[in-house]
Amino acid sequence: MAKLLDKQRYKCALGAMQTVQAITRAIPILHSGPGCAQKLSDSTGSSGYFSPNIFPCTSINEKDVVFGGVKKLETTIENALKVIDADLYVVLTGCIPEIVGDDTGEVVSRFADAEKPVIYASTAGFKGNNYIGHERVIDAIIDQYLEKADEREKGLVNIWADVPYQDLFWLGNIRELEKLIAEIGLTPNTIFGYNRGIAQIDKIPKAEFNLLVSPWVSLSNMKKMEKKLGIPYLHYPTLPIGAFETSKFLREVGSFAGVDEKKVESVINEHENYYYYLIERYADLFLENRVINKQFSVAADAQYALGITKFLANDLGLVPAKQFIVDDTPKQYREAITEEFKKLNYGLEAEAVFETDSYKIHEQIKEHNYHGYPLILGSYYEKELTESLKGNYLNIAWPVQDKVVLDDFYAGYTGGIRLIEDIYTVAVQRFN
Repeated sequence: MAKLLDKQRYKCALGAMQTVQAITRAIPILHSGPGCAQKLSDSTGSSGYFSPNIFPCTSINEKDVVFGGVKKLETTIENALKVIDADLYVVLTGCIPEIVGDDTGEVVSRFADAEKPVIYASTAGFKGNNYIGHERVIDAIIDQYLEKADEREKGLVNIWADVPYQDLFWLGNIRELEKLIAEIGLTPNTIFGYNRGIAQIDKIPKAEFNLLVSPWVSLSNMKKMEKKLGIPYLHYPTLPIGAFETSKFLREVGSFAGVDEKKVESVINEHENYYYYLIERYADLFLENRVINKQFSVAADAQYALGITKFLANDLGLVPAKQFIVDDTPKQYREAITEEFKKLNYGLEAEAVFETDSYKIHEQIKEHNYHGYPLILGSYYEKELTESLKGNYLNIAWPVQDKVVLDDFYAGYTGGIRLIEDIYTVAVQRFN
């Protein structure tokens, strides 16, 4: 029997077009119906050099369902190569061509000798959500474009985090991770965001190791690169937010990379001194607000649910209630993520609930006794609920409808300070 899913927090796999869009001068070519790009590009800040409004699309219709759409796909790729000035063309498939059996891979293979690389990823909606679609785009780059390097570049590290655009803070977060890695003497390499494109993709096989900062997204990609390209990887499951987790992160990366321990500790001390200087200046506000917000819940993807829970518990000493993971995390990763929620300071543990139905999430929030006003960090869907509970609310996860983010971020020491500012800006408004 079919089930209703209330206010889901993700898109279909074809939403991976935003992963491609986040690579400078890469463009998706959609083999799909005519309305998919517009429906999947509702994130603020998704225009730019290649806007979803100009993505090449086969716009397949009823005739193509009957006779197949491979000829239309071939001409769409041909014309895209002629009229669109890009460095990488990524064909993404929607539901209809995969249902009728179009051989997209065979069509794309005809362009193996094109001046610019053309690859494809299977991203039909029934294959999964846009987190899975993101992984399939990275897989396509690994399988169809990258080759094993003859030598490594000393200190070069590929950094991978969560899904561009789905995470509103993706650009700022990955730039901050780059800065932190560079400060301990390593050379970061990322493929997403400003001035990151085909040149950075070409560097991937030369890296000494891959660094994955994510609970589960792209873990399969890391394993594939280890097998095909011989690149080892370090999986750090928690987005480091604030002093405690960021210092732990730098020590683990430094140890894995063989960086001198004194250098790592010097970087950590410099950041921690300034971080705690800022915390001390507002200690009275934090202590006063603990009377109001004793417990908190996060309703977000695994990255933010885990990262923010550890930050609020370990850095600010708040007590976690249930934490809701809304990204439809594949079952094989859930046990490991659940264990991470038990690794909090002060003997605290958080209960992780994997739930995609907003109605069920909201019912559990309403039933819980927060022993005061709840602090809820989640999507825009939690705003009205939190207001009805007279709690404090912050929109940190998709969909985000009351905040514009250009390059803001929550990662690292500085990101932790910014998250504190956002949370307590909401808190002090209660007093006015």
